[in-house]
This record gives sequence, C-alpha cells and structure tokens, in this order.
Amino acid sequence: MARIYYAADSTVAQNTYLSYPQTGIGQALPLYLKREHIVQNHAVNGRSTKSFIDQGRLASIYNDLREGDFLFIQFGHNDEKKEDPDRYCAPYGDYQVNLEKYINVARNRKAYPVLITPLYRRKFDENGILTEGTHGEYPAAMKELGTRLNVPVIDLCELSRQLLIETGDENSKQWFMNFPAGLYWNYPDGKDDNTHLRYEGAIKFAGVIAGELKKLGGIYADLLLDEFADNPADLID
Repeated sequence: MARIYYAADSTVAQNTYLSYPQTGIGQALPLYLKREHIVQNHAVNGRSTKSFIDQGRLASIYNDLREGDFLFIQFGHNDEKKEDPDRYCAPYGDYQVNLEKYINVARNRKAYPVLITPLYRRKFDENGILTEGTHGEYPAAMKELGTRLNVPVIDLCELSRQLLIETGDENSKQWFMNFPAGLYWNYPDGKDDNTHLRYEGAIKFAGVIAGELKKLGGIYADLLLDEFADNPADLID
C-alpha cells in the first residue's frame, strides 16, 4: 500500500456539503487509483507554498511520511498574490526555495516527490479567446526546478489550458463553480468562479493527472487502476 500526501491549495482541497458543489482534485483522484492506495489530502484553501509551511502543515506531513509514500506538491494560485506578504513568493525566488523544502521533506523520508503546476484559470474574453498566462512565470519556475532537482513534473497548467481551449468558453463552465442563481441551495445568488471546480471538473482534471502518472510509468503508473492504465482516454472523455 502506498499513501499519497497532497500539499496544495483550494483547487485540490477536501470540501463538505457547506461548499457543495465545489470539489477538489484531491477528492476525485482516488477514483483513478487502486483501492489499496490512500490519498492523504492536506490541501487547504488559500494557502501558498509559504503560508502552508508557516502554519506547520508541511511539518505535519513530514512527521507522518514514511518510505515509499508519495508527496504531490501543487501550488501557485496564492503565491502570486503580491498584495499579501503572508503568502506572496516571487516565482524564481522564494517560490522555488519553498518548493525545494517540500522536495527535501519527501526525500528525507525516502518518499517520492511529484511537482504539479497550478490549474489554469478559466478566463475567456468577449470573443471567446482564453486569456494567456493566467499564472505568469510560476509554472515555468516549477518546471525549471523539477528539471534541476530531477523531480517529475506534471504540467497541469498547460494541459488544462489546452483542454479549456478545445472545450471552449460555454462548455467548460460545467467544470467550474460558474452557474446561475438558484441552482444550488447554498449559493442562492449564483456563482461566477472560474478558479474552483465542481465535481465534473475535479473528475476531469484528476483524470489528467492520472494520465500523466501513467506516462511517468513505473511506481507512478502502478498507483492506477488497471482499467485506467490500459485505456485512460475512455474513462475521462
């Protein structure tokens, strides 16, 4: 049995009925995994690489990690917030420094770190064109660090960007917390949120991550259901 520890922000976090239908990627990922593998979802809304560490959340993971576990590391949305010194990290500065701390936590425990770039924001202009560079230099900074430290990187940012372009403005609404007033009891005024996911979106993008694990092969592909490993496209299209 392997355990996947997931350090991340609200796009991954566990939700309750209070925020329904919002669903994090970490909630959906177990659907693609063999039953014996467990996702320990430590993702928390609003956290950056910095605030997650400052609040002792990485230390908590370090205390629990054991040899053969995995540490998935997915940040960027909140590191970008220059107006908040408690969270902001420059992409080629503290962002990379902090990510290396997560990597070292995994390696010190003989666990396997995996870097995952942030989910692309669903931002289309009036002509139906997806906005470029919604995460600036952060995905590139993560990928550069992964190459330098020989850590696998799943480029969810680019893969989700491509999916949004292919799917288009209107059809991609089904994946995000973007819906009219009165559709859900706990959001009577509706929601116009192009960052956080509904259940359908969490399933979709967790499937993207699972597909990339399959491409990595070896111990990463071994996490996946045999059915998914054989034919991933049929399960997420």
